[in-house]
Parts: sequence; C-alpha cells; structure tokens
Amino acid sequence: MLTHFDWLRRSCSGPELLATLQYLETNPDLPTEDSEMGPPPSAGTAPCARCWIYPRAVGRYCVTCHAILDRAWRLRDVIPRTIVIWGFVNRVPKARPGRQSFAGSNILGQYVHDERRFLLMLPHDELKSWLHDLALYYGIELKGLLQIFPTTGGRAAHMGDLLVRMVHHEARFPPDKLRIRFFAKLDQVFHPRPYEKEGVLTFEAAEFLRTLELATVFRTLLRPDEQKTLYKLLHMTDSAQSQLYWGRFWGLLSQEARDLINAWGIRTWTEYQISLLYELVDYVAFDQPG
Repeated sequence: MLTHFDWLRRSCSGPELLATLQYLETNPDLPTEDSEMGPPPSAGTAPCARCWIYPRAVGRYCVTCHAILDRAWRLRDVIPRTIVIWGFVNRVPKARPGRQSFAGSNILGQYVHDERRFLLMLPHDELKSWLHDLALYYGIELKGLLQIFPTTGGRAAHMGDLLVRMVHHEARFPPDKLRIRFFAKLDQVFHPRPYEKEGVLTFEAAEFLRTLELATVFRTLLRPDEQKTLYKLLHMTDSAQSQLYWGRFWGLLSQEARDLINAWGIRTWTEYQISLLYELVDYVAFDQPG
C-alpha cells in the first residue's frame, strides 16, 4: 500500500502535485483500491500506467490516478503562479484562531508528513504575508529550514524528484534558528553551489523578509518599463554608451526612485544579487504609496 508521501512523489508536474494534495485532503483513506493489486505486466494486461500498482479502472489508469489527473488538468492555469514550501522544523506550524492551518488563509494545498515536516503550496504573491505571519506568531521559537522552490511542467524535471532533493538537503544546517532556502528556478535546485557561494540562496528568516521588503519597495517605486530599462543598463558593457543611456534614464525617474538606486548602490551589485532582486519582484504585491 502506498503512503500519502508515496503518492506525492508520483507527481510528475506541479498540477499533479497540487491535485494530489487536494485529493488527499478530501480522501484521507486513499487509496480506495488497497484490497486489490493490478495484474503483472504482460502482452495482454498491465497495472495502472501511472502508479504501476493498482488495476486499471478508467482507461489506462486506476481510480485514484484518474481522479488526480482529472483534477490536475483543471488546475493547470493556477500552477504558473504557485510555489512549493517544504518545511523541516522543530514544530509544525499550527492554525491560528480564525485562520486556516499553517497560519495562512490562502493555502492551495497542504500536507503534514510527521511532527517536523510539512509541505505547502501557495500563490507567489502570498509568500511575504505568509512568512510575516509565521514570524509574528512564532518568533524565535520556530527553528529549522524552509525550502521554497518552483513547480515544473514535468518535462525538465519530475516534481517527485524535487521533493526527494528537498528531503535530502533538509538536515544540512543546524536547527539553531529558522533558515530559508529560496530556489527561484530549477537550475538552482540542481546546481546550487554558485548561488550558495554568492550568498543568494540561503538566508536567515528575518534577512529573507527584509529582502522581500526591498523587492516590494523596488516594484512600487519603479514602473515595469523602468525596471526593464534598469536591468538592461546594469548589464551594458560599453561604459561610454552606458553613461549616455544612464543620463537619459536618470532624468525620467522620480526623485524617490533615484534616491532608492543611490541608497542601494545597485550599480555595484553582482549579477547574482541583481537576478535575486528581479526574481523576488514576482513574489511580492504592488504596495500603493501613501
């Protein structure tokens, strides 16, 4: 019989993972067909083409796999704006009064593996509010590691493989404080060393929240077109041409935006720091000025 985590590891894509989480919530006794195993593969018969254990009931799939895949198809438009959090902490966050579980109100899917491990899926722009709520409610009591990573379409990487990698790396750090590893893209999951070396992968919780706040201010003070222009200017290699375009760009910015760029010294940032800022912009909401 497959455990709930076994079913999660069978998720090929982000939609399948979210569909499995939601299916497990409504069907906690899954699988329903545990009394019967599928036939061994042969020329004329075969078990379910997805789980490879239970008998086929609807086309090529067992009852459970068919239900998950059907739900995943309907969730495919939600996934591009969804992230996954794998937590390995000293205590699994519980529900606050008047809230849903995990101190958040917009959780798309959730799973508690044991007393120390949990899995969440939530919208991109809910990350800052969820972490802020977590910090306010638990403070320094919560220790361990939160690994935040993107979903996949199942072609470049298998969602189940990503989960296994998160589990493999969960005990790399001592449980003396709450740390956050932020994987903005799949390349960082499979090749983390350069990002770890540059200090843009693992953060203390308070530091990561401050970085999200910086991204919020950046998104608020610079329009999308100004953000794109700034990114191009920061990557120009011709110094003479760069000075010309910087002058023109500077004259178009608001005083608040110019003050921000000067205060941050963004022109001296490394490529990794610039990329992190622009990646985090997608994870924060626009904050309407005063």
